[in-house]
Amino acid sequence: MTQFGQQQAYRNMMTIAAKTLMVLSVGILLSACSGKDKLKYEERDVTTLYNAAFRYLESGQNRYAAVAFDEVERQHPYSSWARRAQLMSAYSYYLANQYEEAVLAAERFISLHPGNEHVDYAYYLMGLCYYEQISDVQRDQKSTELALRSFAEVVRRFPYSDYAKDARLKIDLTQDHLAGKEMEIGRFYQDSGEYFAAINRFKTVAAKFQGSSHVPEALHRLVESYLALGIVGEAKAAAALLGHNYPGTRWYRYSYALMEGKELKDQDVDPSWFNRFWSSIF
Repeated sequence: MTQFGQQQAYRNMMTIAAKTLMVLSVGILLSACSGKDKLKYEERDVTTLYNAAFRYLESGQNRYAAVAFDEVERQHPYSSWARRAQLMSAYSYYLANQYEEAVLAAERFISLHPGNEHVDYAYYLMGLCYYEQISDVQRDQKSTELALRSFAEVVRRFPYSDYAKDARLKIDLTQDHLAGKEMEIGRFYQDSGEYFAAINRFKTVAAKFQGSSHVPEALHRLVESYLALGIVGEAKAAAALLGHNYPGTRWYRYSYALMEGKELKDQDVDPSWFNRFWSSIF
């Protein structure tokens, strides 16, 4: 998470909690049993339970806090505090790096309270959970795709939310990561001599992830692959497009050299070229 995201998330969630916090003297409700966090069942009033959960959160005992917030809802499901406790539980699970539990709690909050003023944070929190599980490009990118989907929901539904700015930044980062995965696969196909399969991957990067840092290389790899297949016209169009949009990059210099110094002017770029290879993918 960026520093902005960490500070904003913490500040907002502690504000949510503090709005309903009543200063009470409470005992310890949680105990460790067989390595698991369990709650000693003892019926308590809602303010006492919520206050205890908040104290755990303040002291950094995030797993205890999550279980205690869950207990607020379990014992007092129809209380107005239960709604707050649901979101605080998701946040506490997130802080404890229990991402699956955090996502489930956030999803439940969204499904039960779709019109709540804090539902934007629930979507954002889901995105953070997936985002922090993103692995390197050589591994499965399911978490990356789910993070992108969650952040996109924040921006789409709540464009003026406190979390929209950070969500937009993370959308760019996740898209770049997904583009990197496509490039990894494309290069593998290219090295294996499977040029048509490689071309489809490089086209996807150039068309679907146009803001990605990988686009210049993708266009150059298209030049290489088309030339390997003897499709000079498409290679020239890709090189011209590369020169038109990224003239100062090393990838254009490489492509220019491959085209044996042929003059590649803007008019060599077929305006329908993106549309043609985009439609060829889907």
